[in-house]
Amino acid sequence: MTKTDRIWTAALVVIGDEILSGRTHDRNIAQVASWLQVQGIRLMEVRVVPDVEGRIADAVNALRTAHDYLFTTGGIGPTHDDITVDAVAAALGLPVVIHPEARRILEDYYTTRGGITEARLRMARVPQGADLIPNHMSGAPGIRIGNVFLMAGVPHIAAQMLDALTGTLEGGTPLLTETIGCWGAESEVADLLREVEQAHPECQIGSYPFFREGRTGANFVIRSTSANALKSCADTLCEALAEAGHDFTPGGI
Repeated sequence: MTKTDRIWTAALVVIGDEILSGRTHDRNIAQVASWLQVQGIRLMEVRVVPDVEGRIADAVNALRTAHDYLFTTGGIGPTHDDITVDAVAAALGLPVVIHPEARRILEDYYTTRGGITEARLRMARVPQGADLIPNHMSGAPGIRIGNVFLMAGVPHIAAQMLDALTGTLEGGTPLLTETIGCWGAESEVADLLREVEQAHPECQIGSYPFFREGRTGANFVIRSTSANALKSCADTLCEALAEAGHDFTPGGI
């Protein structure tokens, strides 16, 4: 397998009682998945866990060994229930220390915002040996330790941290997509989809039905790391739909 053939994978642990209770609607999964795809890395698994150190540590240990990269969102703020750093350190068997650069960043940031406090200093705590992920939005940095990346739960701050990581992770060829929309029940074209996919082993086809304007339809999303294979599969699918008498719309409906 060549470097470009290798599939790099990642997992995400979303941390927070507020997510599980429904008080907060998670928006990080979609933005992490989209960012990873551009980096040539596939998000393969997501777990949502409560603010319980043991549950976080278990998820971290399970997923960091199963994938090339593991990201976490949430639980790195200044309050008592922000325990992600402690949980990750426990999972890795490392002590928690104050990162001197993180402390300097926070002291500078809070100079005109009431100064550093014990609560704010909590955001400088890291597993021993960790590096920082820059955060130009709110001062408090993210944390990188091995293949584990700890990011903020607030979506726009997490986005800043992802931006800082852009181009720094090794990945493979980005996954390309093409969408074909079709009116009609997906069950009517199930055999057709399977035959087209089997004829294009470098591609996968996902079917996503919908109901609009009193009509049923589906969008067929073709995925491949090869632009040529993607085009061939899309062309074949359109031809097959036309021959079967189905109206279709390139780009999706």
